[in-house]
Amino acid sequence: MHGGDLVARVLEERGVRFLFTLCGGHISPILVGAKDRGIRVVDTRHEVTAVFAADAVARLTGVPGVAAVTAGPGLTNTVTAVKNAQLAQSPLVVLGGATATVLEGRGALQDIDQLALMEPHVKWAVRVRRVRDLPGAVAEAFEIAADGVPGPVFVETPVDLLYPREVVQEWYGAKSKPGAGAKLGERLVAAYLQWHTHRLFAGATDPEIPAPQQATPDLPSTRDVVRAARRLAAAERPVLLVGSQALLEAAEVAELVHAVEHLGIPAYLSGTARGLLGADHPLQHRHQRGKALREADLVLLAGVVMDFRLDYGRAISRRATVVSVNRSEQDLYQNRRPEQAVLADPGRFLRLLSQAVPGGERWARWRSVLRERDRDRERSIAETATAETEHVNPLALCRAIEELLPEDSVLVVDGGDFVATASYVVQPRGPLSWLDPGPFGTLGVGAGFALGAKLVRPEAEVWILYGDGSAGYSLAELDTFVRHGLPVIAVVGNDASWQQIARDQETLLGDLVGTELAPSAYHAVAEGWGARGFLLDDPADIEATLAAARQAAAEGRPALINARIGVTDFRKGSISI
Repeated sequence: MHGGDLVARVLEERGVRFLFTLCGGHISPILVGAKDRGIRVVDTRHEVTAVFAADAVARLTGVPGVAAVTAGPGLTNTVTAVKNAQLAQSPLVVLGGATATVLEGRGALQDIDQLALMEPHVKWAVRVRRVRDLPGAVAEAFEIAADGVPGPVFVETPVDLLYPREVVQEWYGAKSKPGAGAKLGERLVAAYLQWHTHRLFAGATDPEIPAPQQATPDLPSTRDVVRAARRLAAAERPVLLVGSQALLEAAEVAELVHAVEHLGIPAYLSGTARGLLGADHPLQHRHQRGKALREADLVLLAGVVMDFRLDYGRAISRRATVVSVNRSEQDLYQNRRPEQAVLADPGRFLRLLSQAVPGGERWARWRSVLRERDRDRERSIAETATAETEHVNPLALCRAIEELLPEDSVLVVDGGDFVATASYVVQPRGPLSWLDPGPFGTLGVGAGFALGAKLVRPEAEVWILYGDGSAGYSLAELDTFVRHGLPVIAVVGNDASWQQIARDQETLLGDLVGTELAPSAYHAVAEGWGARGFLLDDPADIEATLAAARQAAAEGRPALINARIGVTDFRKGSISI
């Protein structure tokens, strides 16, 4: 058994089914050890994709996702995805290769101070120094990643801890074996390396593998639940906002749905919580949230932060009572102090609150007002979708996707203007079926998120909705989908522009510099990677093209639709800065 085997044993015992990676000599033993234990090793074309894929697995299963990357640039390539996971509160374990312990700081290949790089972006970072300590460090990483406010952790695994002892001894012996006329210094180096090798492997024959520990989030007090129930009973216009944090316990999502339905509060869903109630649920509202928040007399924030998405708390009327539930104490009080702050898991809080209030139809008039606003907005969108544009009206395309999207599907969104347009129209069909970057607003998540989603839910139709700008970040991963037999469907909204920026940049500054792209043949690129590619530039072909892409996926081949879309003013004034 070598160090890579020890790491793989811990992964196996923690229920890890997939290990995402881009190969490198520093981490090869981990990959081989994982494969030997039945863990599927999924290699990508860029390390950032490996971490995005691990993030998706964590969000959809509640089990920390795992990525292993090689030293130096292999690790630096992950930083954006790691930071995205930190801000999205996704539990990840990143295993990073490193140069041999005796060569640290001596100019070895790809040797940098990796802990200094990662520490600002993770909950915990550790450099393992002995083989026997590998299992304990990896096990602790899993516990820390999932505990409290979840997030990424980093474990540095130097190369001489991972390979078999005889291999490492041969490396060091070849480097230092003194000849007959060796000088004292050379002999001292040889002796030191022998001692160092012995120290690396001491106690590594049968090291202790810590038993898995179940993370238990903080529970709200009975007093907090009763206080919130009383506030809710007195409310005439309550609004419930549910965020991604409420779904961290993925295995309990059915109970969460039941709780929200029992509470009967008009609800707006965001992040991973989109789709919690399915499509067109009578309690779910999708449009004019800002107006509802200005009129509400009670706002219950379940894992939702008063950051830019709620205008730093100003989106909620000052006359409203705010009850905020969050695992993070910092997030509870950011920008505005709620009338009731509950430091606990929001999903569990909603489940307990539902047991403390009576069921039945309430707030019928308030819900009717919000429902009619939704209908008005839907009618406006439908009208805009009929307008003629050059090529294909993006709203018409999104409405066509909405009409054919099956119940068993996952939507991955990666882009600016086209994706934001789609979010008004395309509805996820059920819980844990929508993946977006989260508050970091990261472009490039598409392929990695879809990769993780298709592995976790192989029978589901997995769709990536790309902007043509964001597609450039991960288009090469079509090769990954093909090699691993993962038939996802990608739709690129191609307006040859970074349109979310361009629209308002031109209005405000009178110049499109830096925002213009070419109407590239993304469908031809897809064919080059071995996927099916389709060009859509005629509105009359929307339904047939979507059907052909779905058929290709059903036959086991990834598909990409290059949809030439026209420019509309649907989202005018929506630049995000």
